[in-house]
This record gives sequence, C-alpha cells and structure tokens, in this order.
Amino acid sequence: MGKLLDGIDSPEDLKKLAPTQLPELAEEIRRLIREVVERNGGHLASNLGVVELTIALHYLYDFSTDRLIWDVGHQCYTHKLLTGRREQFQSLRLIDGLSGFPGRDESPYDPFTAGHSGTSISTALGLLMGLERTRELLEHPPEVEPRVVAVTGDASIATGVAFEGLNHTGDLVKRLLVILNDNRMAISGTVGALGKYLNRIRTSSRYNVIKREVRHFIDSVPALGPRMEHAVERLKDLIRHSVVRGGIFEELGFRYFGPIDGHSFDELLTVLGEIHKLRLDQPILLHVITQKGRGHDGACEDPTRFHGVAPAIAVNGKISEETPVAGKPSYTKVFSRVIGDLAWANPELCAITAAMPDGTGLIDFGKSFPERLYDVGICEQHAVALAGGLAAGGLRPILTVYSTFLQRAYDQIFHDVCLQGLPVIFAIDRAGLVGSDGPTHHGVFDIAYLRHLPGMVLMAPSDGRELERMFRFAMTLEVPCAIRYPRAPVPEEAVSSDEPVALGKSVQLAEGDGGTLLAYGSMVEVALEVRKKLASEGIELCVIDARFAKPLDEETILREVGRAPFVLTLEEGCVVGGFGSAVLELGASRGVDVRKVHLAGIPDRFIEHGPRSELLRRVGLHADGLAKRAREIHQDFVRTRGS
Repeated sequence: MGKLLDGIDSPEDLKKLAPTQLPELAEEIRRLIREVVERNGGHLASNLGVVELTIALHYLYDFSTDRLIWDVGHQCYTHKLLTGRREQFQSLRLIDGLSGFPGRDESPYDPFTAGHSGTSISTALGLLMGLERTRELLEHPPEVEPRVVAVTGDASIATGVAFEGLNHTGDLVKRLLVILNDNRMAISGTVGALGKYLNRIRTSSRYNVIKREVRHFIDSVPALGPRMEHAVERLKDLIRHSVVRGGIFEELGFRYFGPIDGHSFDELLTVLGEIHKLRLDQPILLHVITQKGRGHDGACEDPTRFHGVAPAIAVNGKISEETPVAGKPSYTKVFSRVIGDLAWANPELCAITAAMPDGTGLIDFGKSFPERLYDVGICEQHAVALAGGLAAGGLRPILTVYSTFLQRAYDQIFHDVCLQGLPVIFAIDRAGLVGSDGPTHHGVFDIAYLRHLPGMVLMAPSDGRELERMFRFAMTLEVPCAIRYPRAPVPEEAVSSDEPVALGKSVQLAEGDGGTLLAYGSMVEVALEVRKKLASEGIELCVIDARFAKPLDEETILREVGRAPFVLTLEEGCVVGGFGSAVLELGASRGVDVRKVHLAGIPDRFIEHGPRSELLRRVGLHADGLAKRAREIHQDFVRTRGS
C-alpha cells in the first residue's frame, strides 16, 4: 500500500505523523483508491478530490467522540482507510465486502448510513441536538462538549432539504460546522443560481489579487519570522472577510470562512485549527475549493465520466465505452434512442433530469434539443412539480429519474401531478436491484409507492422493443404514467409479443396447464427460462407478460387464478404492496380462491450491495431459484389433488 498508510490502523495513528508527512500520505491514499476502484468499480473522481480535506479533519478532530457526517457519502473512501478499514479496503463494493458508502453497521466512525443527497446538515443538526440533550441528562457529564461536522457539496447544498437544514441550524444558533466541498460539479456540472453565486465567491478578482500581493510580500522578505508571518496570515483572513463575503450563509446565521484551498494542508490545518479552537455561539460554514479527480489526469479532464467507474474499465487512465454485456445495449441506451425519435415527431415533448443527464440517457437528447432539456440540479421535488407545470402549460414532459431518487418527490407526485390528472411520463431508470451501490440505491419500492395513487398508469417492458412501444403508447395518454426498467442489458433475443400495447392488457407468451407464471417487466425473461427448465421435467407452464401493474388485466388474471393449478407472480420489486399484492387484492375483491396465488419478489428487508446477478440469486429471483419454487408449488398441488 504505502509506508505511511500501512502504519495507520486508526485516527490515533494518523495524529502521530508530522504535518510535513501528510502530503506523502495523501499520495499513497490516492494510489490505493485508484488501484481498488479501477478493479472493483466505484466513485473515483469525487474521492480523489477530498483526500487532503479528510486527512485534515481526522488529524484535528477526534471522531470517536465527535461526529462526522458525509453528504451522499460516496466520497468516504479516505475516511474508511483512516478509521480501521484499511485491511478490508480491497473488498470495497464487492459482495459481503466494504460498502461504497458510510454505514452505521460497518463502523462506529459512521454515525449515519448515507447515499442520498442534501441530508447531511439536517442529520448533523439532529445528531448534535441529541448529543447535547443526552449530555445534559447525565449526572456527571464529560467536560468536552460534542462537536459535529457535516461535509456537503456545492450540488448538494442547492437541494431543498439542505436549505431547510441551514435555515433551522441558523435559527437555533447551534455550534455546528458545515464544510462546503466546492468542486464545481454534481455528477455533471453544478447548475442553478446558487452555483453561479458560489462561482462569484470562488473567482473574486479583488480577493485573488490581494492574496497574491500578500504572498509575494511574504516571499520577498524571508526574515519576517514566524510571528510576523502569522500576523500577515491573520491579515489575509481579515482581507478575505472584508472582500469576499458569504452573504447568503451569513444571512442564515452562519459565520462564513473561506474560500480556502482544499488541497493545501497549510490552509486546511490553519483554518480548521482556528475553527476548532473557536467557541462561537453560532454555526460555522467553511467553504473549501477542491478539484474533482485530483491526481488523475483523465478524471480531472472528464470528472463526469469518472464519477462512477465500472469494474475493470478504467485502464491506463482512460474509460472504455461501457456496454453491460458485449453486443447488448442497456435499457438506458434504448431509452436514449427512443426519446430522441419521439422528440423529432412531437415538438411538445420535453425532458427533465435532476442532475443526471448522463446516467439517465439524456446526453444525446440535450445535444439535439438543448432548449427542451431542463436540468434542475439535485432537486427531485422541484423536478416533479416543474413537470406538472409544464404539462399544465401544454407540453409533454418526460421526467427521467432513478427509482430510488424519485422517492424524494413523493408528495409532488401526488399533489402536483396525480391530483391534477396531468400527463407527465415518469421514465424510471435503475428500477430493481442496482448492484454495488447497495441499499440506498436499489430501486425496489416504486411499484408499491406509485400504484395506489389514483389515475396513475404503471408499465414495465420485458425487452427493448417493448420499452419503445410503451413510451409511444404513453405519449397517447392524457393521464400520468410511469415506465420502469432495470439497470441491465436488454435480452439478447426479443422476448416480448408483437401485440400492440393496450391499456391494462397483458400478453400470453406461452401456453401450459402446469401452472402460470405472471411476470412483470424484467422478470419476463426469467419466467421464460423457468418454463424451459421445467418443460424438460414434463411441467408445462403458462407464461404471461403482465405489461401493466396498474390497471391490471383483470380478465386474464381472474381466468388464470380460476384455471391454473397455481399462479406465481414475479417482480423485481418489494413484495409488500407490489405487483403481486395487487393480484391478491384483485382476487380477494372478486371472491376467488387466492390461496393458489404465490408471490416472488424482493423480501421485506434492505438488500445489501453486490453484483445484480448475485443479489437476484440471493433473494430467489434467478431462474434456478424460481424453477425450484415453481416445482415445489406444483408438487404440492399434485399431492393435494391426489389426496
């Protein structure tokens, strides 16, 4: 690993190093992060950008008693290396290995599990208030008051929940330290008025000129001595605060410091050290400028593409074109082509993304129709409300969003789209198990949290052809609809029927009297594999592509429940309240015997990180597991009939 890093098993070991050794440690950490991420996959650019900041925080603070909260948490790799997880770091993001995010169950240095954006200030404030109150209740409280630090980004701080946290913190006058890690990037570039405001602070010409002159003066008089140099540094601080003001933050009740160089240990240790000594009766915001991808030429030049790196594709500092499986495009890639085709034919179509035009397949759309793509930043609530307004104004908005992030806008889905009956199309990417990003990113709840909203239409394609048909069909609807698709390649061979998409109608793909597999979306391909396995044993299963989770194909479902020995519903979503639950509800409401209906889906627990194929196997949603389940159900039916 590295001669310095090898000796660090805890933050206490870090504190034994001299400040002059920290730059060397930073380079060792960068090399290790590159090595592991390029092999295992992970968030490369963001982690390379916070190495010095993380080292400085652990060097000055004691986070065994103080608390450190990371916003999103994807930039926590250095933090993990310094807090006793160095030996496990080779297992980063591997099945049963270290998570790529902070985890309460992984280390006492991770007070909060994280993965979503904008929440750090609120959780840090609550944590501080809880620690303070707990301390007050002790008969002999410790003399040292708890300190809580929240590290957030320039994209995260523009979220609604971050502003709510800032507002409440300033109002309560709590001694919370918020560090704004300003790298001018979300996953793609930071957008919005706040980003422009931060850029004005970052590039203030008056401050930069004065700073250069003061530095030149110090360098030209080497005999000034340490006391004089310290005085000049304090003068620089005063100049900075008189020239560059963090106005918006100070109006919210924060004492603003910065901006400082997030890669300079001199600046980080000096300013953080001063803040550490302060006993101000107000919260502090420290503005730190960092470079996303620091130390990696490719990541610096293209931080968007190096934000999330797939395993073994970042070779020699370059990223190859990622194809999930050779020769098979992803569902996202198919969607990218489809929305472009639809846009040429439908001038009223527009697209919305919440800071993820690349991940959701909108890059080509944005190049062809820049005036019709709205990137709202990490603001899903605003994105959905905006979509409602656009639809009310006569446009046909398609909101592209990961399933897990759409959860953040639930009230707007209800209030600003469904209640209004507006024809917004939700293109829900990463629906189902997403792999190594783990429980904060699995998109397994959208069927359940959308299907009970009145007027909402829910669809899921079984392959690329059906995805295109569903989006074309959605353009004809005058009600809100959602189309979910997985983080996966489309099936190599088409599995969908040629029958046109019709509202609430399923399609039968195979006949059989041994039982019925009623599959939704990505599970249709698996259902056909299960049928093939059991056919060799003489069990002929009927396979139905449900197409819709709402409205259901009531006629077909009731027919199969009445006719077939059993019905097994398959979905890559939670079984609680999901597609299978809807089938049970339908049967119960019509007085049919639902005891023969069995559900297969994501169990009622949070699913760990790991390769999607392995996770599907673990929850029993792979072909072998489902074949075993169907075989056992069929055997029970035969035994019961025989008795």
